[in-house]
Amino acid sequence: MMPLQAEPVLTSPHARGLPEAWVEAASRRLPRYTSYPTARSFRPVDADALAEIDQAVRRDRPDQRLSAYVHIPFCRRLCWYCGCHTSVAHDYRRIAEFHRVLLDEVDLWADRIGERDGLAHLHFGGGSPNALSPDDFARLVERIGTRLGLRPGAEVAVELDPALLSTAFAHAAGAAGVTRASLGVQTFDPDVQARINRIQDYDRVAGAVGDLRASGIAAINLDLMYGLPGQTPENVAVGTQQALSLQPDRLAVFGYAHVPWMKKHQEMIRQDELAGVTGRWDQATAIDEILVGAGYVRIGLDHYARPDDALTRAAVAGRLRRNFQGYTDDVADALVPIGPSSIGLLDDRFIQNAPAQNHWRAAIAEGRLPISRQLGLSADDHLRAAVIERLMCDLHVDVEAQCRAHGVESDGLDAALAVAAPLTALGLCRIEGRNLSIPETARHLMRVVAACFDADLPDPARASAAV
Repeated sequence: MMPLQAEPVLTSPHARGLPEAWVEAASRRLPRYTSYPTARSFRPVDADALAEIDQAVRRDRPDQRLSAYVHIPFCRRLCWYCGCHTSVAHDYRRIAEFHRVLLDEVDLWADRIGERDGLAHLHFGGGSPNALSPDDFARLVERIGTRLGLRPGAEVAVELDPALLSTAFAHAAGAAGVTRASLGVQTFDPDVQARINRIQDYDRVAGAVGDLRASGIAAINLDLMYGLPGQTPENVAVGTQQALSLQPDRLAVFGYAHVPWMKKHQEMIRQDELAGVTGRWDQATAIDEILVGAGYVRIGLDHYARPDDALTRAAVAGRLRRNFQGYTDDVADALVPIGPSSIGLLDDRFIQNAPAQNHWRAAIAEGRLPISRQLGLSADDHLRAAVIERLMCDLHVDVEAQCRAHGVESDGLDAALAVAAPLTALGLCRIEGRNLSIPETARHLMRVVAACFDADLPDPARASAAV
């Protein structure tokens, strides 16, 4: 347990210089809480579990709101910081064959789901979805729209590698109905780009943004990173200003997680080139100051949006959600996973497709859903998930109200509140009765507070730094 110390005095909401009292907390390795329980808790499926899942998918639930996540596990270059499930395909024939099987998987899901009101949200991630050819991507969107359907006003979002985005792909995406594109910029600094094997100068990214907007995709997100080798508060500030010049609607700001024991290619990044926890804090703070100063609104842990953006409106209204794609205003209560390693949610169960493509392909060839892992959610899981989600979205939660809403006695999470209590002396949270809040000064450390409600904390070696 962290020692009790007086609350640090900060001169601004995110003052430069990590308070000494917070160093230990900031150094902890914790889940990002895009789900609870985390994917580490998922277990292999057996034949009985797979049959149950299959029946649950087929169950007639006309009121069930659906969204879908499609994972494209290919890139055309390997970025050394990457922690995603992906591989580099040097021959497009390999991707074309994958695309054929992916269409078959869409049909498998559609045949089981039957008639519904369509998807509220369709998200393509990876990897790099623009590893697909423009025609193949368009065919994929068309197949999903035909077989699963899209609700009126549904968001269709795609993550893209800007350096490899062709004008033809941008036009195909716009024609297919994509409404939002997220570009993985990470950094504009040429020295940092060289150290992470992701070369893409400002003009290339600006050209990609221009192509997307010219294709009718008005909503543009940019991803930035801190904690990469060679990054400093000064060069991340310059890069953030460059990003703002492209007038994005949203920005996501992620801290690099150095786990070379899990992702071997990260061995190309030397530990001694990485900033420590205080340096990471200063980099995150430098980005935050510029974005907030430019009028963007802080959204949860690591997102920023324009004041009139749908994500901001959801946050103000208390409707902000957090899922495997990050912060969202998606209201769907079920998520269909498509593609290798893709994670979904169905009724009271997380499900995950086989990460290995050979296993994924074999299941689809046999007419089986390619699910390899799952986790049934208990009433306690649902309660803790709700508390963690509200903390991660709103920075406050009425724990007693959540207990009552989940049919639990008012004191059902008092043990977790007791775990959080020592953090109040550090200034990381406040507890009044059973109301818990995180002060704006401690926003970057909200995962430390959320972890107090985690009944099954993962091995720190498989998690990322709190800052």
